[in-house]
Amino acid sequence: MSETGVVMMTTVDSDAQVETLCRVLLEERLAACIQAMPVTSRYRWQGEVQRDAETLLLIKTTADAADAAIRVIESHHDYDTPEILVLPVTGGLPAYLRWLEAETRAAPPADDGGAD
Repeated sequence: MSETGVVMMTTVDSDAQVETLCRVLLEERLAACIQAMPVTSRYRWQGEVQRDAETLLLIKTTADAADAAIRVIESHHDYDTPEILVLPVTGGLPAYLRWLEAETRAAPPADDGGAD
């Protein structure tokens, strides 16, 4: 395999953010699969301990697509400093990893029917 799989993580605070990020990342082939799950986050922010209901996105993609995916997440995210982590995939079902690579490759050009 020429590319390395990665799992990206980010959290968002609204269903609209979930839908936007999933749509853009999948349409631009920057992700093969995205899972969304409700979580409760506890963290320090500006000197205070916070507790918020959020949605965690697990984004399956490749190392080659990760930088572009980070830019998309940053540009569409509501948070000042969004959590964006990229975790390496060190193994997995070979067929799944091949599928992941295929789904994040640039789409082939549309066939124009031979018109010049």
